[in-house]
Amino acid sequence: MPRRGEVLALVQAGGQGSRMDVLTRERAKPALPFGGVHRLIDFALSGLVHAELADVWVSLEYQVTSIDDYLSGGRPWSLDRNRGGFRRIVPQTGTGPATESGFAHGNGDLLLRMSADIESFGARTLVVCSADHVFNMDLAPIVEEHVAADRAATVLTTETTLKDAADNVVVLARRDGTVTGIEHKPSKPSAGTVATEIFVYDTETLLSTLRALRRELSGEQEEDGDSGIGDFGEHLLPRLVEGGDVVAVPLTGYWRDVGQPSLYLQAHRDLLAGRVDVFDHPDRPVISHWPDRPAARLRAAGECRDSLLSPGADVSGRVVGSVLGPGVVVEKGAEVHDSVLMEDCVVRAGAVVRTTVLDERCEVRARAQVGAEPSRRRAHDDDIVLVGRDSHVAGRVAPGGRLEPGSDLAS
Repeated sequence: MPRRGEVLALVQAGGQGSRMDVLTRERAKPALPFGGVHRLIDFALSGLVHAELADVWVSLEYQVTSIDDYLSGGRPWSLDRNRGGFRRIVPQTGTGPATESGFAHGNGDLLLRMSADIESFGARTLVVCSADHVFNMDLAPIVEEHVAADRAATVLTTETTLKDAADNVVVLARRDGTVTGIEHKPSKPSAGTVATEIFVYDTETLLSTLRALRRELSGEQEEDGDSGIGDFGEHLLPRLVEGGDVVAVPLTGYWRDVGQPSLYLQAHRDLLAGRVDVFDHPDRPVISHWPDRPAARLRAAGECRDSLLSPGADVSGRVVGSVLGPGVVVEKGAEVHDSVLMEDCVVRAGAVVRTTVLDERCEVRARAQVGAEPSRRRAHDDDIVLVGRDSHVAGRVAPGGRLEPGSDLAS
C-alpha cells in the first residue's frame, strides 16, 4: 500500500440534497440515518479507513453544523491525529479567483475549488468518494492497482437497469476495462453500467485537466463564480477519457445511491429483505458514532416482523417491514408498516403509519392515519409520506404528503 502522504482521500459531503425535500431542510444529506444506527457518510469514511488511508478530508457546504458533532473531528474513525488525518473543508471566499472560492456548482467544480489545497498537500494520488451512497468494498487493492498502472483515473462502476441508468453517469468500456465513452444522465442509455462516484485520480493529471477546462468553459460565467465544469460526468470525466487512460473497475457487493425518497426507502426494503451485504464483513465493519442507548424492548403486547429495532426502541404495537431508529416508541394498538422512523419518534395508540419516513422527534398522535399501502411493488416518490423533524401529526396524511419541519397538523 502507498505510504502516508502519497494518497489523499476526499469525501464530497457538500451537496444540498434538495431531492430529499423536507428531510434535508435542516440537515446535511450525508447525516441522514441508514439502517437505524448508521449515517450515510459512514460508508465512505469506513471504506477509506479500512483501505489504510491516513489522510481523509471531508468537504462540507450546506447545513454544516448538522453534521459537525457527528463527525467529531474524525474520532469515531480513528482519524483524529496530531499530524494529518481528518480535515474538514468548508467554502471560503477571497482565497483566489471567483471560480476557486465560494460554493461549488457541482462535484467536478468542487475539485477545482479545492485544487490549491490538493496541490499544496502534494499527494501523487487522490481518492474521491460521494457521501450519499450505501456500499462496502475493499478499496485498498483498487488504489494499489491504480498507482502501479500509473493511470490517469480509475472509476468504480456497478450494473443497474437501463431505467436507473438514465439518472446516473453511464460508463462505456472495452473488455479490458478501458473506458471509451461517458453518457451523462442520458435519456436513452447505451448500457446499464454506471459510475458509483468512487474515483482514484492521478493528482497532477486531474489538476491540469480541471484548469484547462476552467479556461475553456468559464467565459461569461466568471461573474457568478461558476467555472462551467459542473458535475464530474459533464466535462471532467469525458475529457480524461479522451486521453485513453481511464479504466473502469466493477464494484463488488451492494451499492445504491439513496439521494431520493424512493431510493432511500427502497434501500431500507433491500436491507430488510437480505439483499444488502454491507454489514456482512467483520474485517471491515461500517464504523459509526453509536448512540448511548439501552437495548431495544419488545413488550408483551408488541409484534415485530421483518424489521430492525435500534437501541432504546420500545414497541408495544405492531411493526412490520420497518426500521425504527434509536428511542422510537410505538404504543399499544399503533401500527407501523413499510416505514423508516428516525430517532425519538413516537407513534401513539391507534395510529397507523404506512410507507412513510418520519424525521427525528416526530409524534404521530392517537388514531392518526399517515400514508397508505402503495399499489406498486417498487417505491415511488409520490407513494411516500415525508415528515420533517419535530412535527406533530394528527388526522390523515395522504400518500406523497410532505410536512415541513416543525409542522403541527392538528386534524
